[in-house]
Amino acid sequence: MKKMKIFAVAMVALMAASSAKAQEFKASADVVSSYVWRGTQFSGASIQPTLDFTASGFSIGSWGSAGLDGFLEMDLYAKYAFDFGLTLGLTDYYYPGTSYFDFSKASGGHGLEVNLGYSIKSLSISANYMLNEAGGAATLGGDKYFELGYAFEKFSIFAGGGDGWHTPDAKFAITNVGISTSKEIKITDTFSIPLKATAILNPKTEQFFLVAGITL
Repeated sequence: MKKMKIFAVAMVALMAASSAKAQEFKASADVVSSYVWRGTQFSGASIQPTLDFTASGFSIGSWGSAGLDGFLEMDLYAKYAFDFGLTLGLTDYYYPGTSYFDFSKASGGHGLEVNLGYSIKSLSISANYMLNEAGGAATLGGDKYFELGYAFEKFSIFAGGGDGWHTPDAKFAITNVGISTSKEIKITDTFSIPLKATAILNPKTEQFFLVAGITL
């Protein structure tokens, strides 16, 4: 419960930092051919809904993934985006099957992560630090992940690496290198569906993935 209190206090603090202007609720869903996160495949074809509330630079919401193979993940997040390109946030990764209120390191289904990002023009940099790892894994927190990305006119490239639960041996390695692009599929004169395709290589595990997804 201590981790939940930290998460709740941080969300309140971030909300207090935002104004009541430009409030907006958004609901969307991605349908993807495979769920690959930071270079690791978690499941096959999946539906990934998002519910998000935004007020000025503050956002709070929930994201989930339901795989056709039965894999489930339900996350909560809170973040604040400053005008100069810096974003601070917290993410609570939750894997159903354990009690939602069990935050223990030995048996809990939660992973609480601090997120830091900075973007300037087409360049983006992110750093993430895990406070508590789900499932009683060997490292039990302290996991790190860093990623660098650059957006060109018609495609984006990225490279990232981490330790802990990002690699089979928990040692730091490059795990997520790839390229992505997107296009609009025109359905009618007034309606189109965004399509995104991403090619991902994990040098550590020597695995390659090609993922396609649409947003509804």
